Amino acid sequence: MENIEYQPNLLRTGAKVLVDSLLDQGVEMIFGYPGGAVLPLYDQLYDAAIPNILTRHEQGAIHAAEGYAKATGKVGVVLVTSGPGATNVVTGIADAMSDSVPLVVITGQVATAGIGKDAFQEADILGITLPITKHNYQVRCVDDLPKVIAEAFHIADTGRKGPVVIDLPKDITLQETAARFSLPVQRKSYQPTIDPSILQIEKLMQVLSKAKRPVVLAGAGVIAAEAAAELHSFVGKYQIPTVTTLLGLGLLSVAHPLFLGMGGMHGTYAANMALSEADLIINIGSRFDDRLATAGSRFGKQAVVAHIDIDPVEIGKIVATKIPIVGDAKAALQQMLRYKPSPNQWHDWVDCCQTRKAEKPYRYDRTQQEEIKPQRVIEEVGRITKGEAYVVTDVGQHQMWVAQYYPFQFPKQLITSGGLGTMGYGIPAGIGAQFAYPDKTIVVFVGDGGFQMTNQEFAILNEYGLNVKFVLLNNQSLGMVRQWQETFHGERRSASVFSQQPDFIKLAEAYGVQGIRITDNDKLTSDLEAAFAEKGPQLIEVMVSTSEHVLPMIPPGKENHEMMGV
Repeated sequence: MENIEYQPNLLRTGAKVLVDSLLDQGVEMIFGYPGGAVLPLYDQLYDAAIPNILTRHEQGAIHAAEGYAKATGKVGVVLVTSGPGATNVVTGIADAMSDSVPLVVITGQVATAGIGKDAFQEADILGITLPITKHNYQVRCVDDLPKVIAEAFHIADTGRKGPVVIDLPKDITLQETAARFSLPVQRKSYQPTIDPSILQIEKLMQVLSKAKRPVVLAGAGVIAAEAAAELHSFVGKYQIPTVTTLLGLGLLSVAHPLFLGMGGMHGTYAANMALSEADLIINIGSRFDDRLATAGSRFGKQAVVAHIDIDPVEIGKIVATKIPIVGDAKAALQQMLRYKPSPNQWHDWVDCCQTRKAEKPYRYDRTQQEEIKPQRVIEEVGRITKGEAYVVTDVGQHQMWVAQYYPFQFPKQLITSGGLGTMGYGIPAGIGAQFAYPDKTIVVFVGDGGFQMTNQEFAILNEYGLNVKFVLLNNQSLGMVRQWQETFHGERRSASVFSQQPDFIKLAEAYGVQGIRITDNDKLTSDLEAAFAEKGPQLIEVMVSTSEHVLPMIPPGKENHEMMGV
């Protein structure tokens, strides 16, 4: 096999091969949970330089790895046992696949002789994860293991990034091999296109030179390509109004004069009107998901659509594309920046977009003083943290309010579950982000629904000296579900309101985490400032309005300009 060497005098067990390979890949930590099928691996880790972060549930492990990967851009590594250990990470694998997060997930498996025989704690993890991984392996020969591990990291972290599963039978970890694999990885069947077509770039720039109402749409692909600086230069050089997706927030500062905000279902008026009226949409690294292109077949109907994406499958899948460009976002932007801008013929368009941004920003009722508005909480946290925190969210109304009201300034700043919308993501993802950046401020916004899914991970906060601030916006309901029921289902709140809740502060205190409950609107600012001034992890529960809706909103099936609540 390619790049394989055999050194008979240097025999290693499969477990030793795995740990050595992780060290070779520069892995800083593993998020995992042990069990019978992976005991040889954990025995090998006992003396290894790679710490295992023992979460309290496998779902916590994989979401923590996602938070680490999103914050750093590095590959997150997960290690779990067979059967239920492996199936408990399936949601996180699907989440990572949706958001193109680089993960290597190592699942234990029963011994090869027991595979397919319903052995204790056996699950067909290959079959289960086939549709939700970029690639998956089951190692049947210990000699293959060094190559498999090298390939897994290469596949996870190149092209369109994503999760790779290595299913590892227990007997393989105990067997010995003399095989070693030397980089680089060479896999003929996997050759992602990095360099975009010069002819297609030329075509795009010619269309741009004749455009009257161009818009740049930037997504997470720009962040994955480490191309924020190139995007900033391109937008500034050509003076093009720019919209981002949810996962693209931070690519341009909220204060940038050409940034119109987030587009889509809960996006800004300026962003959605620009997408609706543009005559050229330059999509860089966004997959035109249905939360952005809410009426896919009618999206951007006045525009020539150019789509730059490293994954050719995404181009034309949702929105008809006139100028397809397959390649890395950074490489494409570097080519585009070589062209000289023609005299700017869209001054009026820029002025129109900026006027809309100024006249119709996000808004809420700031006059009432009886209840705490969740939007104000987020604004206050943004002020206290000076817009410099890494911000992690769970999923629901609070997620959208954070996207709308936190003053994002840099890429990778927002860590959230976009494509899959996984409740329970926030707490462990915030922990993973804090492991990535121990000296940075990490703020997790979570709802009372999502908090009850993965709060057991509070157990590791003090164990590892983590300093995460958790802001629990408690509206005593599944807020987004309730909003849709109130808007589209005749206000029939079916199974969306909590009639009873635990005492969240006492729950945090049981884990040794300080907590504060804020109920007085007049004391919101001072209470938040006091909580953020404390060292160590904090749970800040804020009792917010139980009737607030996320607005504006594009109703299902409507086009981007058909917004409610503007």
